Order: sequence, then structure tokens, then C-alpha cells
Amino acid sequence: METTETFESLVRAEFAPKSTYLNTASNGLLPARTVAALHEAALLRAEGRPLTSLYEDVEATRAAYARLAGVPATRVAVGASVAAHSGVIAASLPAGAEVLTAEDDFTSVLNPFHVRGDLKVRAVPLERIAESVRPGTALVAVSAAQSADGRVADLPALREAARDHGARTYVDFSQSAGWLPMDADGYDFSAAVSFKWLLGPHGTAFLVVPEDFGGLTPLLAGWVAGEQPWDSCYGPVAELAHSARRFDLTHALFTFAGLRRSLDLIEELGVAAVHAHDVALADRFRAGLAALGHAPLPAPGSAIVSVPGLGGRQPELSRAGIEVSNRAGNLRAAFHLYNTAADVDRLLDVLGG
Repeated sequence: METTETFESLVRAEFAPKSTYLNTASNGLLPARTVAALHEAALLRAEGRPLTSLYEDVEATRAAYARLAGVPATRVAVGASVAAHSGVIAASLPAGAEVLTAEDDFTSVLNPFHVRGDLKVRAVPLERIAESVRPGTALVAVSAAQSADGRVADLPALREAARDHGARTYVDFSQSAGWLPMDADGYDFSAAVSFKWLLGPHGTAFLVVPEDFGGLTPLLAGWVAGEQPWDSCYGPVAELAHSARRFDLTHALFTFAGLRRSLDLIEELGVAAVHAHDVALADRFRAGLAALGHAPLPAPGSAIVSVPGLGGRQPELSRAGIEVSNRAGNLRAAFHLYNTAADVDRLLDVLGG
């Protein structure tokens, strides 16, 4: 476990933001080691050198994410977006199947099930999702932490309810992977993007599938999905990968070059330490809001805080060098490892001014 001193020294060595950046729920900052790796990857292409190391980065990144998720690397596929992964899962369901979702969850988790047109998609409040699983529910699809307001789903209760009723589970960890301890092994399918709390570049998203692939068809499979990719470049793929790699999409190599180093940093710090740091800052902000007479939306234990009625102040805050988001009129602040108590106090000072 990292000591506080080691945690702070590692963070200082990697980040030097030029603003009070409280917008990780939109995009995470890139560590210095990640920027250096991206630069080196670009030079490989610019100078015509072999790209072997970039393909090695793909597999190292897959293994690192598997460790964070608590699953074997053989269960991890890499693609382009959560929406694409959701689409593959949606395509596997029979006509008329019921999909249970949370109201106003992020679109990438929901829309692929809606556009099928022949599925019964049912939305309930997040707090009722576990109790709303019923006989005949085929799949429950939900974000572990809600993008709009940071509410954290009761995933253990959901897992138990799904098991009791024979439903499968699909969890999007995009707003929690990197700060909230993750146990993807308890769910049939899960996904996460690379560019938020995992501190990586845009361009890829992970998909975790069961060992038996859960009935999914690799609809988007290209040559990288072959058991022998370099022998699968022409004609139909003769033999799909025996692992979740059969669901891979052509790799955004620069992304993996950087993301590998970002995940290294998260592992060095430890998710438990990051969690404690992030939530403490969020709680400091909640307490400060109360002193100013503002009540954030309830999201206990979350690193994301949304405040009704203050979203319109986002442009003013940006001009003051504070980066937050406006989500449906709510001011959304997201606290991560590079933030400090001084960042929280700076935001509160401007809001109270």
C-alpha cells in the first residue's frame, strides 16, 4: 500500500495541470509517462521504425486491465467504444427479450438495446433496479456510477437478484474504473472506456465476457480476432481466437502505447488509495456546499458531485480557470488523484463569491 507521501510524490511527478481541473468524468488528465509514450509511438511511425512494441503494448494493457477488473486476461476484449460493445450484447438477445435499465443512464449503455426495435426495454430508478429484476428479465444493463450525478449502483444486490431470477448482467464501469474497486468477475458482461478515470487517451474500450463468451457472436471481427492474427489478413478468418480477443476491433495502437503507462500508474498507487483520496475530496466539497446553502444530489461514497441549479455557472468557472461540467443544469465536479484540497476550496470560493 502506498504511503500518503509516496502517493503525493508519484502524483506530483506525473501531473502539472494549468487549471483547477475537476472534470475527470468527461476526460481524465494524461500522466507525464503517458505523454512520453505517445510521443515515442508517434516517432516510430514518423521514422518508419518497426511497430512491434506497440502490439506488445496492446497485450500488456489487456493484462493490466484484467488485474484491475479481477478477471483473467482471456476474458478481456478491446474495442472502440462502450456503444459498440453494447451493440454486440444487444445483438445476442432473442426477439422479445426484456432488458432492465436505469432511468437516464448513459446513452452508450442504453441505446443499442432500443434500436433493436424488438426488445422490451424497461427503465426504473437506479435505486430500484435490483428489486425490479423479475422472472423473464433476460439482461440487466447499468452503469456502476452514473455519469450525470455520480450515484453508485448497489451492484452486490443486483448480482444477487439477477442470479435468483436467471438474468444476465451487463455493467458499465466507465465512470468508476480507476477510483472505485471493481469486481468484474461477478457479472456476465462489463465494459469501460479508457479516457476518464483510467487516465488514458481516447480510442479504446474494454469488454469483459464469460469464459464461454455468453452466447455473443463476434459480429465486428476482423483480422485481429483470429487465433493467428497475421495469418488472418485475407479471406474469412479461419479460426477465431480461443479467448475474448475474438471480440477485439482493430487496435488504436497509439492509445495502447499511452494507456499501458496510465494503468501502470494506477496499479502503483493502488485503487484503494485512489478511492480514499477521491472520495475525501468529494466529501469536502459536499460539506462546503452545505455551508454555502447548496444541496448536491445524493450520491454517497461517490467521487462525482452534481449540484442542481449551478450548471449555468460553468462558463464563469472556466474563465476563472476551474474546469467542471454542466449536465442538465447541474454543476458536476469530479475529483481524481491529481486534485487537492486547495482545488476544492478554490471552487467553493468562486461559487461563494
